[in-house]
Amino acid sequence: MPDSINNELQESHDHRILNDVDMMTNEKWQAIIDNDASYNNQFFYAVKTTGIFCKPSCKSRVPKKENVRIFPNAEQALRANFRPCKRCKPTNVRLPDNEWMTLITEYIDKNFTEKLTLETLSGIAHGSPYHLHRTFKKIKGITPVEYIQQVRLNAAKEYLIQTNKAIADIAICVGMANTPYFITLFKKKTGQTPAQFRQMSKMEEM
Repeated sequence: MPDSINNELQESHDHRILNDVDMMTNEKWQAIIDNDASYNNQFFYAVKTTGIFCKPSCKSRVPKKENVRIFPNAEQALRANFRPCKRCKPTNVRLPDNEWMTLITEYIDKNFTEKLTLETLSGIAHGSPYHLHRTFKKIKGITPVEYIQQVRLNAAKEYLIQTNKAIADIAICVGMANTPYFITLFKKKTGQTPAQFRQMSKMEEM
């Protein structure tokens, strides 16, 4: 691709970013913090880390300011691939449960190394812990906690096969700082301890 086209694309990208920054005024940020319903339909805000957009009046946890994008209408937020909030329904249409669960699993997949609880996920996903737990199990067949464990253990297997990291270091790398618990859970789910799994993997490669 010619440099001139690359530069134009970069300038266009930078311009979009600047527009987002320019549109975030102190007044709008205060409206988000205060859940001020008088600003509804004047603008919508999206959270980059969750992929969700909301009305200013949304009662969900206040996001970090640097993760927020402002849109003049819901259509633009949708075109930017953000999904409507389950709680405040910015498009006045209920987000389908399967799309809601996709948001949750995508967030877990990207952030499994962090401390994740049902309360944390429900805050991020803009719903109640009870409803999130029930809906997740209905759609995915397992609970959110079981899914988090699954993602972490799959990542641990990759570390065990591809690196020489100590078991305790791997546990930390996958978001489980309690090594004995990590080893116990690993054996419960796989039938082997992490050390046994690593040894078997090496034998299979021979």
